[in-house]
Amino acid sequence: MQPGLLIKLRPLGAWRFGPADGGHDRVDSLYRSDRFYSAVTLAMQSLGLLEEWLAATARAERPAVVFSSLFPYQGDTLFAIPPATLWPPPLAQLNSPSPVFLTKIRWKTARFVPLTVIDSLIMGQPILADQWLPDPDSGCLLRRDRPSSSPFRVVMRSTAAVDRLTKTGDEVKLLACVEFEQNAGLWTMARFADAAQEQNWKGHLQAALKLLSDSGFGGGRSRGWGQTQPAELQAGSWPALILPKLGRLLRNTPASAADGASSLYWLLSLYSPAAADKVDWSGGDYSLASRGGRVYSPAGQGALKKTARMVSEGCVLVAHDEPVGTAVDVAPEGFAHPVYRSGLALALKLPVVEVQPQEKAAAEEPVPGDAVVEQPFVEPPVEEAQVSEVNEPLIQAAEHEFAERENPLHAVEPGEEAHVPAVEQTRSTEAPVEQATGHVPDHPEHLAEEPEHHDKSPVVDPEPEHHDKSPVVDPEPEQPEPAKEDPPHEV
Repeated sequence: MQPGLLIKLRPLGAWRFGPADGGHDRVDSLYRSDRFYSAVTLAMQSLGLLEEWLAATARAERPAVVFSSLFPYQGDTLFAIPPATLWPPPLAQLNSPSPVFLTKIRWKTARFVPLTVIDSLIMGQPILADQWLPDPDSGCLLRRDRPSSSPFRVVMRSTAAVDRLTKTGDEVKLLACVEFEQNAGLWTMARFADAAQEQNWKGHLQAALKLLSDSGFGGGRSRGWGQTQPAELQAGSWPALILPKLGRLLRNTPASAADGASSLYWLLSLYSPAAADKVDWSGGDYSLASRGGRVYSPAGQGALKKTARMVSEGCVLVAHDEPVGTAVDVAPEGFAHPVYRSGLALALKLPVVEVQPQEKAAAEEPVPGDAVVEQPFVEPPVEEAQVSEVNEPLIQAAEHEFAERENPLHAVEPGEEAHVPAVEQTRSTEAPVEQATGHVPDHPEHLAEEPEHHDKSPVVDPEPEHHDKSPVVDPEPEQPEPAKEDPPHEV
């Protein structure tokens, strides 16, 4: 493994890294590796190390130091552009309590993915889909169960040039910039060729970063944009410094087993192929980006650079050996000195791993809050224990009204007397099950039953409050009185 240095920059204000066409109302998708190399080169020039730096990087067959592009971070979470061959994640690696939930996440909208998720994808381990949610403002994949705001967002600021003599202002213009949250910023990776190069350039690189944190990165430096706190540095080995799972795999894999035919390489920087690189352009998954800009040099300030086409970050190339890349001279015709655009590649070889099988039970167990699949309703069987004394009065009243309408024995014709037998003095404690299902008993004794009271004594129905003209039972059944002559109930 090669030595590496993780660099974290926490901005003090707005940043601007404009697009290749120089539009003021837009910004680039991220601070790319060629731009960061140019900033470090200008800092090395201020430190008196320009020629030595160019000889070790841009003009060397094997560069001593290569950089990745600057990706966002928030707290302890580092984001990066995932490998194009592994994103969106395949369904075989997604794990969710509800299968319906897998269709609710638009994985393609997430441009920056946490390195922990990328590490699991590379190792073929499952991803818990219900824990992640793409952020529409920044394009970062954030944790659903951890409340957090967008790491950064693009805003528009108005600017106007003011004449100091006349105190009059020019036309107001809008300028796009990037603002970061308090605990967010940008990170990059510096990989050294070997331990000797690390010892030679680590101190110089720290001095250059300290100078850049005061002077600023990108555009708008005269306004104070691009300034950062002192860079946070963390030394380690590549790639275990950012991908610990992959680092353990490579450490335990013999070197002979790693050699073979063409392999897949994931780019974390812009890449311009060198003459010695053997890339199979018929395979892989890659896209190109056009890079332009203006020269920042006393020999010709503001001169347009030549446009270069480079392979973008996140692409996956097929090559026999690791791509090295080259620094392209983009100086205008007849310029005083070369102007280098770094296409030096920071590539990572992707291992060949098998996707671990997942248990079906883990994806079928419902979780509160997820979509519920409707099941056909099955009426549960009615048991005697379900007929309680509290609900019995309602059941008795419903049966009483239903029996009057359906049973012809209860219809009272005009001029007839309703002879109702006496109410039983003793009552069975077990109510028939048919009463709970709406069955009408054939015995007329149930017409005079009253819901049980606390003293469990038989009570005779008083005059009903509703005008249903039902038969009235006298408290003394031995001498029944004739019922009122009302029209019979109509069914």
